[in-house]
Amino acid sequence: MSFTIVHYNDPVLRKKGEKITTFDAAFATLAARMVEAMHAHHGIGLAAQQIGKALQLCVVDVRPAEADFNWILDGAKPPLDLFMPMAVANPKITVIKGTDDTIAEEGCLSFPNIRADVERPDAIEIHFQDERGVPHVLQCDGLLARCLQHEVDHLNGVLFIDRMTKKVRATVDEPVKALAKQTREEKRGTPPAAKSA
Repeated sequence: MSFTIVHYNDPVLRKKGEKITTFDAAFATLAARMVEAMHAHHGIGLAAQQIGKALQLCVVDVRPAEADFNWILDGAKPPLDLFMPMAVANPKITVIKGTDDTIAEEGCLSFPNIRADVERPDAIEIHFQDERGVPHVLQCDGLLARCLQHEVDHLNGVLFIDRMTKKVRATVDEPVKALAKQTREEKRGTPPAAKSA
């Protein structure tokens, strides 16, 4: 059974994840189940906070997006199919010197049907461990860099609405407030109010 995705206003989304120190079969299973949940919800990334666990773990699979981007993994350029989907534990991101910031529309599984423009650096280097604890270094740009920055933000309790300009944030304020209210009501066990026609 797939994990339930935690929606905005659940406190776990604001929690910084704990460092992963044990890379055992149970951890590999958790990462695999997160990949299943990500695919089931048609996402390209999913953080542990989004399934209610405050851990330094996210999973990413940008293959369905068919976007144009570059990558170098551990000094080589393997086909995406060889390392996607990828589990990313204990990540550390640095922005590649001289890279430009780009603006692109982002969505988030914890904010269903809410999309807006977010500005982020276009090229990054990320140091992380996979589900077996093996360390890797990935340099990438474009959608892959954006997706990783979005997910690593989650691991630190930062949400994409925090990265929006005030003007952009105002365009999604109403649906974000409605989602926050719905999450609050569901937490209390109150069924969401029926929408008037």
